[in-house]
Amino acid sequence: MPPNSDTVPQEIFARRRERLRQSLIEHNLDAYLVLHPANRFYLSGFELHDPQCNESAGCLLVTAQGRDWLCTDPRYHQAGRRLWPEEDLFIYTNHRISALTEFMAGQSLSSLGFESRIVSHELFAAMGRSLDMVPSTGLVEELRRIKDAQEIELLSASCQLNHFVFTSLQDMVLSGQSEADLAWRIERLFRENGASDLAFSSIVAAGPNAALPHSVPGPTRISDNAPVLIDIGGRKNDYCSDQTRTFWTGDSPTDAFRRTLDLVQQAQHLAIEKLRPSMQAKDLYALVKDFFAEHGVAEHFTHALGHGIGLETHEAPSLGPTAETRLEPGMVVTIEPGLYYPEWGGVRWEHMVAVTEDGARVL
Repeated sequence: MPPNSDTVPQEIFARRRERLRQSLIEHNLDAYLVLHPANRFYLSGFELHDPQCNESAGCLLVTAQGRDWLCTDPRYHQAGRRLWPEEDLFIYTNHRISALTEFMAGQSLSSLGFESRIVSHELFAAMGRSLDMVPSTGLVEELRRIKDAQEIELLSASCQLNHFVFTSLQDMVLSGQSEADLAWRIERLFRENGASDLAFSSIVAAGPNAALPHSVPGPTRISDNAPVLIDIGGRKNDYCSDQTRTFWTGDSPTDAFRRTLDLVQQAQHLAIEKLRPSMQAKDLYALVKDFFAEHGVAEHFTHALGHGIGLETHEAPSLGPTAETRLEPGMVVTIEPGLYYPEWGGVRWEHMVAVTEDGARVL
């Protein structure tokens, strides 16, 4: 089922484009070519996903002068008309790159900003023959970092669904199932209770597999008296959730597991308690890394502390060791410390939190 852009009023998309327009003026750009699916959706409500990695549902041309174009092919004509004035739709029926190049060249643009992480070399080379192409990645992502009140409400609802799934899992007998079987049950729980799809492929990692932060569910069976790490997320009303819990399947957790779980949860609590607006992301990471170092386990913390989340599961800001972004009210990030031991498994515990005027609120 396609995402439901009706969850966001159309005037909000227009206001977002106006904010981008101000950025274009500040960067001396005549227009900006938006191809990244999440950015395209954020600015227009049109198609959150491309059909597949080698196909595009279309693009936006946002101009500094105030006229914006939605460019797509006939498959999406009717979908585009529901969101966009017919006179501002460009429907290309021949080769996409040549059609877009000809269309952009006819717009009297001196400079065209573009998302250098998304635009293919083929499209860049074709357009560059007639336009001054200016790589400007990050203009829309900068807007998306700060969530408005409605976005936070949608993220909270998505997170509540995730919490419901975890609560359901706590009532199940996990031992005896394969990782893949449990992953399928998790996907069904999401979809049967309001998710349009998964935010990412579920991670179900039993025993030593829990030492792999991005383990892929397979035939390994969840045994009794062993750890199982479950990292899951769903997409509800276009917005993602992402939470991790680590369970012990029997009634006799080892001392190593209990100590690791305790340290991970203490580290998470510390990060959430100390998070403040204007704090650099790398300083929040360092707080947790130093906590683990004090307990002699820092080398087992092998990834960033977290990441932004919204229309995409992983978006700005990163909470990594070199991330200089300053945290601001309205950002929504994950806090997910973890410790991993190849010989027996690992523990990760993850919450989604909204940065507030005086700290953080767990969603």
